[in-house]
Amino acid sequence: MNIVFMGTPEFSVPSLLKLINEFNVSAVFTQPDRPKGRGKNLAMSPVKQLAVTHNIPVYQPLKLRNNEEMIETIKDLKPDFIVVVAFGQILPKEVLDIPKCGCVNLHASLLPKYRGAAPIAWCIINGESKSGNTTMFMDVGLDTGDILLTEEVKISSSITAGDLHDTLMTSGAELLVKTINGIVNNEIKPIKQENNLSTYASKLGKEMANINWESSNVDIHNFIRGLNPSPIAYTHYKNTVMKIFKSRVINEQSDKQIGSIIEVSKDGIKVATGNGVLLIEEIQFPGKKPLKVKNYIIGNKINEGEILI
Repeated sequence: MNIVFMGTPEFSVPSLLKLINEFNVSAVFTQPDRPKGRGKNLAMSPVKQLAVTHNIPVYQPLKLRNNEEMIETIKDLKPDFIVVVAFGQILPKEVLDIPKCGCVNLHASLLPKYRGAAPIAWCIINGESKSGNTTMFMDVGLDTGDILLTEEVKISSSITAGDLHDTLMTSGAELLVKTINGIVNNEIKPIKQENNLSTYASKLGKEMANINWESSNVDIHNFIRGLNPSPIAYTHYKNTVMKIFKSRVINEQSDKQIGSIIEVSKDGIKVATGNGVLLIEEIQFPGKKPLKVKNYIIGNKINEGEILI
């Protein structure tokens, strides 16, 4: 199989490596190099780094839509498949029509739920008990193509978005190979998505990461897990941003003001929520490293009775 691969972040890397080992990857398309770090030096995407080490030609168009030069380049490659894993661009119909066997996408949710940019985070924020990967034939819509294969993963009450990302990143690579072989051998019957069951997972940003203490302890705990490792949920303690990396739901109620710190101990910071009590276990203040509360309070004080907002 002659495959053109399109992907950009770390999530795409195991898939590309698996395809390199199993098939012939003739070219890789990824996003342009971006400024990174304090020095703002241009950095290659994780996918480009892997492609370069395997001497695979790399193309980095700002966009494919209306880019006749890049579209002709893809046609000249004569791919059997175009495989897309978190590329960062919606492919125009001119590209979708090129490969002989179709464009296959790996998406980190159980479609049609959680179409869009941040399916892993929103799945956890919404308190889902399961997630997974879906492979599909791509069409001109956003994650709306016919489903090929799915694979479920259970979500525990403590798993973070980062944990689930790593699990799906690895299992997705295996699912992709299984999908391609299944298409070639006519072993897969594509299934139309039920659009009435679809949900959308919008992109995350710092502007939405401020914790609403009016919510329940369970909802806030899910919010914190879903925003870890990025952009990280936060609150304000004495007008200072306090990022929260880890929490735990405890079986307690409180008549204290919502958002108030009930108790501080080596176990963590107990906070009154709109329903129940939440235990904060790991925090970070500006200019400091993330620390477990039991370590932070050795040399610092957090006052009981303060209101988090």
